[in-house]
Amino acid sequence: MNYPQKVTIVEVGPRDGLQNEPSFLPTETKVELINLLSESGLKNIEVTSFVSPKAIPQLADNEAVFAAIDKASHIHYSALVPNERGMLKALEVGVKEIAVFTAASETFNQRNINCSIAESIHRFEPVFNLAQAHHIRVRAYISCVLGCPYEGSISPKQVASVARQLLAFDAVNEICLGDTIGVGTPKQTKAVINEILELIPLPRLAMHFHDTYGQAIANIYASLECGIHRFDSSVAGLGGCPYARGATGNVATEDVLYLLHGLGIETGVDIFKIVAAGDMICKALGKKNQSKVANALMANQA
Repeated sequence: MNYPQKVTIVEVGPRDGLQNEPSFLPTETKVELINLLSESGLKNIEVTSFVSPKAIPQLADNEAVFAAIDKASHIHYSALVPNERGMLKALEVGVKEIAVFTAASETFNQRNINCSIAESIHRFEPVFNLAQAHHIRVRAYISCVLGCPYEGSISPKQVASVARQLLAFDAVNEICLGDTIGVGTPKQTKAVINEILELIPLPRLAMHFHDTYGQAIANIYASLECGIHRFDSSVAGLGGCPYARGATGNVATEDVLYLLHGLGIETGVDIFKIVAAGDMICKALGKKNQSKVANALMANQA
C-alpha cells in the first residue's frame, strides 16, 4: 500500500479540546500548554476561538492567550472565527490563519448556530473578504459529515453540496471534514473523501475525527489509503461532544502519531514531548488522559 510519505498534524487541543471544559482554566496554563506543543515539532496549532464569551466561557481569554504564547516562525497558529466581529478581534492580535465552521446537517446548524447552512455560509462573506484583504489563510470545517445526532446518516452528496458552496469563495484554501459525533466507519470515510476529491485536490482536504465509537484510528487509516495527508487531532484526546452521551472527544494526537510512525510516515513530531504536554494539561484539569498510547508509554516510564 502506498501511504503518504509525510503527514501534517493540526493540533486542535487548545481550542476544540478545551472549549467544553466546565471549570475555567487559567490563561497561563493554556499558554503553557501551547508553548509545550510548539516545542514538540508540530507545525500547526489551533490556539483558540474568537467567539462570544457567553457562548464559550472557557475561551473568553482568547486575545490574552494568543498575545502571550511564544510564536515560532515555522509554526502556523490559527484560530476559529464565527463571524465578522470575531475576525476583527483575531486581526487585532495578529492571527494569520483562521477557520470557519458549518455543518452538513440543516438541523445541526439550526441547533448549534441558529441558522440554515446557506445562511451560515452567507455570514462568512465579510470574514472571507477581510481574510483576502489581509492575506489570511482560511480553513473551512464541515461538521457532521459521517452522521448527525438529529438527522442520522449524512450522504456524501450532501457533504459535497456544502463544500461546493464554500469553495465558491476564492478565500477558502482548505476543507476539513469532521466526524463530529464519532459515528463514522472506514467505508463511510472513504465514500465521503472520494466524493470531495471530485471537487478539490488532495492537499486542500483534511480530516477531523472523534473517537466516540472507537473508530477514529481506523478511519484515519482508511483516509491514508485514499492519500489524505492532513489530520486534526487533540493532545491527550481532549474534547467531547455535548450531542453524544459518552463521547470521548477528539482522536488523541499521541495515538495518531503512534499509527503514523508505525507505518513509517514522517510527521516531524516528537511523540514523547506530546505525551508530556498531555500529562501536564490532564493534571491541570484533574482528568484522565484519554490517549491509550500516552497511558502505555507513561506506564512503561514509571
